[in-house]
Amino acid sequence: MAEPRPGAPVEGLHRRLASTHAWKAIADTDAIVEAALAIQQIPAPTFDEAERARYVRDRMVALGLEHVHMDELHNVYGCLPGQRPGSGILITAHTDTVFARDVNLEVRREGNRIYGPGLSDNSISVAALLHLAQVMQQQPAPGRTIWFVANTGEEGLGNLRGMRAVIDQLRDQVDTVLVIDAEYGTVVHAGVASRRYRISVEAPGGHAWQDWGAPSAVHVLVRLAVRLTDLAVPTDPKTTFNVGVVQGGTTVNAIAQQASLLLDLRSTAEPHLQALAEQVEAIVADVAAQERGVTVRADVVGDRPGGNISQEHPLVQLAGAAYAALGAEVRFDAASTDANVPLSRGIPAVCIGMSRGGNAHRLDEYLEIDDIPAGMRALLLLVCAAAEA
Repeated sequence: MAEPRPGAPVEGLHRRLASTHAWKAIADTDAIVEAALAIQQIPAPTFDEAERARYVRDRMVALGLEHVHMDELHNVYGCLPGQRPGSGILITAHTDTVFARDVNLEVRREGNRIYGPGLSDNSISVAALLHLAQVMQQQPAPGRTIWFVANTGEEGLGNLRGMRAVIDQLRDQVDTVLVIDAEYGTVVHAGVASRRYRISVEAPGGHAWQDWGAPSAVHVLVRLAVRLTDLAVPTDPKTTFNVGVVQGGTTVNAIAQQASLLLDLRSTAEPHLQALAEQVEAIVADVAAQERGVTVRADVVGDRPGGNISQEHPLVQLAGAAYAALGAEVRFDAASTDANVPLSRGIPAVCIGMSRGGNAHRLDEYLEIDDIPAGMRALLLLVCAAAEA
């Protein structure tokens, strides 16, 4: 972990903002948590974010943001015009969650923790986005125009589709991207590339007793999956694989006609990701050639681009300095986030966080509220510094 260099922009802003109403208002934990809980209670599975998006749109309208609109993917846009012409800043957080619409969204509090599916990832970040917009709307106009966007399709098989559309729409209007979707103190400046496959097997199937010996889609898939678990991956650059979902068959005494799995491949270096993908495709081709009477195929269902900016980049240093000004221990990292899209297109971007949590993507996911005031102030510092640049 390198020590961030604070720099004059953040130091000067810190001194100026510390005595303002905005400095107090931005740290209103109760208001932010209340907003996060309201957002969390609206189901928003990937590909089904419309209801939550409408709520965010109505909040942006109520806040007085300009050019508020929702696109066909249910990304929600709001604008705070700047004093100067030219490219502005995009601040964004994703609205979708990994949880199905029928999941129980009940929450419970235990001390400084609040438990609830989707609360930490990513309802609190959407609440932070709206609260930041509210506070900045009440201040003098920023130097540069700021776009506040709640995007969709970040999780799972969403394949960053919302962020791709956002960048397509705003590409000529922004040159800096700030993503809210990390832990307090973390600055993600490198996007981990990923490729996701659905590997499927089809077979004639039959009765488990009468048709014994007929090819089974499940048996073939299991043998294939065993070979996948023996994939060779380097530790540097970090490269990983995971079989996340396996499904198929109809009942215990039926020879399965269909079976499939979802495979996730990731690497901080795209050439290594490509090499791993080639290993997977070679295994699938070999199994397809060896197994008689079945069809085996691999379909790409997700392809997230990678990209990065140096830890020495001014935006990364500003983000680190904003955290350091609030006393946070700063960690620079690589991850797969919405920042992947702008980074892959040459637009400087970082992913930051204003709170901590745990058990992400689990029913007992939780949010810790203690860091919210400092996290929001660090976010305000970073945005104001970027807006003045």
